[in-house]
Amino acid sequence: MSKLMINRRGVLAAGASAAGLFAMPSILRAEDKSLKVGVYGGYFQKSFDKHIFPEFTKATGIKVESVSEPTGEAWLVQLEQAAKAGEAPADVSMMSQTSTLKGQSTELWVPIDPAKIKHYNDLLERFVNKYPDGRVAGIGAVAWYITLVSNTKVFPTAPDSWAALWDADKKDKLGLLALVSNSFLLEVTAKTFMGGTNALDTEEGQLKAFAKLAEVKPNVRLWYRDEAQFEQALKSGEIPMGQYYHDVTGLAAADGFPVRSTFPKEGGIQDSGNWVISRASKKIDEAHVFIDYMSQPAIQGLMSRKVGTAPTLKKDVLDLKPEEFAAVSSDIEPIIPRYDLYTTKSDWLNQKWTELIVG
Repeated sequence: MSKLMINRRGVLAAGASAAGLFAMPSILRAEDKSLKVGVYGGYFQKSFDKHIFPEFTKATGIKVESVSEPTGEAWLVQLEQAAKAGEAPADVSMMSQTSTLKGQSTELWVPIDPAKIKHYNDLLERFVNKYPDGRVAGIGAVAWYITLVSNTKVFPTAPDSWAALWDADKKDKLGLLALVSNSFLLEVTAKTFMGGTNALDTEEGQLKAFAKLAEVKPNVRLWYRDEAQFEQALKSGEIPMGQYYHDVTGLAAADGFPVRSTFPKEGGIQDSGNWVISRASKKIDEAHVFIDYMSQPAIQGLMSRKVGTAPTLKKDVLDLKPEEFAAVSSDIEPIIPRYDLYTTKSDWLNQKWTELIVG
């Protein structure tokens, strides 16, 4: 199950709704009703191909060809190069927040028309990605949480704050994500000790956060890139605390392993991915139908149940039972990564991270 989240870094959607949900635009002639959708390979693509795309086709008449995306920013580069040649490897793609922002700089994304997304006003504001002039560049497809995880045999009492990572009794006991841009530990530090992530607005504030975060280094046994390595060490108690993915930890607990996921009082870290439309796509109408479908409460709820992702819609429009919602999300206000910093100060942040934290 650990590979589930490795592939999840920014994708998902699910289907299953009654046909007739949509009044299909007359422009969609039978031979035109197809769509290429970029999703990450492996677990996600298999899930989409089996459970999601067939139901979407049933409901809308639009056939879907799934395209396996490489991870990281390689797909952004491919889409950009193809668009310059007037080609679209995929009409709709799942993109990380940072890649969505980078794509904005070259107008890579066709603006999404909110009027064509029935539940647009039910989306949580943080899941609408906009161009500087207000046009909608991307709409949140799915979200997931990184939380404070611990081995219940080693730590019978659940921690209630991210500050637990700094405690003296955690020396050589932590597993933390290895990159500044995927651990979001600067944001955790700012929210826990500096009053909020707006403390990172200035370079002075960023350096203060680095200095405070450096204090956690004696407690870190593993700065991990291989998620499966940390998950195994957490289960065994070899590395009994750290940060990890809420839903995968929940799956491990359900399988009987002595692990727990805790939403600290400062909030879990909520990361997410957007649906975006390539400017080279000739299937703009179909793309809007797809995004509309994936933004329905029933489909968002289905994804939470079947794939373990957090919904991007307001809680009160969902059909999730309290225990189903708790399995994937939380009512505690989350820590939202400062994606803007990873587009404007990426090199500097990576340099300081290496010098001060993991070097």
